[in-house]
Amino acid sequence: MQDFAELHLKPETLAQYGLPDIAYPVPAADLKSALLDNGDLPLAVMLHGLQQRSRDGEAEWQQVEPAMDRLAELLAPDDARDVISAAGDHWWLEVGPVDLGGKLVTIQRGDALIAAITARDDGRLRVAVFRPLDAKSAEYLIGLGQVPHPEHGVCMRENNWEYALDCSAGNGNYYAADRGEAYLSYWEKGLGISWDGSDVPEWRKQLDLVARPVARVVAELGVYYTLSGNEDEEPVADAGAVERSEKPAPPAWRSKRQQKRTVQGRFLGCLLGGAVGDALGAPVEFMKRTEILRRFGPKGITQYAPAYGGLGTITDDTQMTLFTAEGLIRGWVRGCFKGITTYSGVTAYAYLRWLQTQGERPTCDIDFGTDEPGWLFQQRQLHSRRAPGNTCLAALRAMNSLGEPARNDSKGCGGVMRVAPVGLFAWRLRQYESPQDAFRLGTELAALTHGHPTGALTGGVLAVLILALTDGASLREALAAVKLLLRAEPGFEETLRAIEMAEELADSDLPHEEAIARLGQGWVAEEALAISIYCALVARNFKHGVILAVNHDGDSDSTGAIVGNLLGAMYGVKAIPVEWLEPLELRDVITELAEDLYAFKDWAIGEYSDNEELNQRIWRKYPGF
Repeated sequence: MQDFAELHLKPETLAQYGLPDIAYPVPAADLKSALLDNGDLPLAVMLHGLQQRSRDGEAEWQQVEPAMDRLAELLAPDDARDVISAAGDHWWLEVGPVDLGGKLVTIQRGDALIAAITARDDGRLRVAVFRPLDAKSAEYLIGLGQVPHPEHGVCMRENNWEYALDCSAGNGNYYAADRGEAYLSYWEKGLGISWDGSDVPEWRKQLDLVARPVARVVAELGVYYTLSGNEDEEPVADAGAVERSEKPAPPAWRSKRQQKRTVQGRFLGCLLGGAVGDALGAPVEFMKRTEILRRFGPKGITQYAPAYGGLGTITDDTQMTLFTAEGLIRGWVRGCFKGITTYSGVTAYAYLRWLQTQGERPTCDIDFGTDEPGWLFQQRQLHSRRAPGNTCLAALRAMNSLGEPARNDSKGCGGVMRVAPVGLFAWRLRQYESPQDAFRLGTELAALTHGHPTGALTGGVLAVLILALTDGASLREALAAVKLLLRAEPGFEETLRAIEMAEELADSDLPHEEAIARLGQGWVAEEALAISIYCALVARNFKHGVILAVNHDGDSDSTGAIVGNLLGAMYGVKAIPVEWLEPLELRDVITELAEDLYAFKDWAIGEYSDNEELNQRIWRKYPGF
């Protein structure tokens, strides 16, 4: 397994611990210190390595189960209770016996029952585990057991049980099962009874299975939770059955030394590329693929077509992206002059100015600062409605205070499609050294209008992808890093499944149009993100990727914009076809904003600056509120 080395134990050591004679994966960086000074084995590290190895659908996972069970036994507390609670900062599960004849959500691999989950009276979950937990099974349990929000429940579901039922119906289960990985199933009438009441013999015979000792299960959950970098807090089992283990730093990409003009080209490529994709998709946003091909020919739309009274005209996607960039810069300016700032609050203010360009105002009494509106608001071409999303409009109209999350259950793509500037802004703040900060900000900005976890977390994902690509990472490296960050968040499962499906389809031989259709239509956040990732992965060049992204049933301008952001950051502005750049609406404004997004960190402004002319000029352009 990548980044792991094989630890082979001497016969006397195997006998001492009662372990099978197999190779035990240990992180390569820790191999030299794998045996501690006192001769003890790093049991938790060894178990975690086997959990990760057995996650793969092609792994011979049954062969390592005896070793996993023995390691869990060695790590488990001396606790013979039938029921033990296991918890972390954001999750809680009760481990104990369940009735296999009642309503169940199961974790299974093929015809092997891994775990059975049922509801407690309060809607939280009890789980019985029958086989050692591989990484994916442990990930399912921790994700399903997240602690409910006091107002919104679990992932906008009423409780953990309703959320478990919802997850068991997800299309990602089909692909996980097909790969041989653990997946979720729902048995409404008990294990081995199908939805129509007929028996499923291979499952009915498992009704007599005996669950594993709960202390071992708690140990396995603790090891996975602690060593996978899921949270800052170590897991606990009642009074704390699992020893604290130092959380490893999340692996990221390796930063590359780049010339200044290369990075500036990525900034320009990202914002101009997103606008180009938006403009190419605008005329076909509400068309079926069959209609697109019938109108534009067998290759679909490949050049600008009339939309909103012109060629190369942008939509609300680019409008809101520009106000995102402006809000971040104004947040920085505010910090320089006032000594305190909040990027989510100042950017929320920018979104309210965008709302005003659409001819609307929030219901609360927020002063727009009309005496100092800033440079972007004065661009008259932005004062035009280009099919703005109803969720964005409604959420901004209802905003009571700057920076507060939306009070809705929407996961439309209007949150993710506008946050690419966060990744660029984060790069200038050197957040490639701590990408979780970019993830958090991207999530917060998307959540200003989209209250469902998927609608918000996809914003964090795109922000980090842009950050990594700007830093010179490959898209595969960026995806690996962002998936690790994503798994640490409550409600991550839907977004992660969409990303993994995009990666799988990109590696398949399916025709592009069929693969994109499997990913969805892009109206909701995880579908728009998945389609965009797929198109970026399979793209031969910028033009090819953007054309793929707009010729499908669904939200063509949003998927075109996101792919344009990704490929623009990856390849730079020179990769964008000249025939698409020249007629692009607001090209000069987008270029200037991208340049300012790169330059802001070098502005010598603020209370202690001697350059009063620069202070006044920057404040007029980007007032810090």
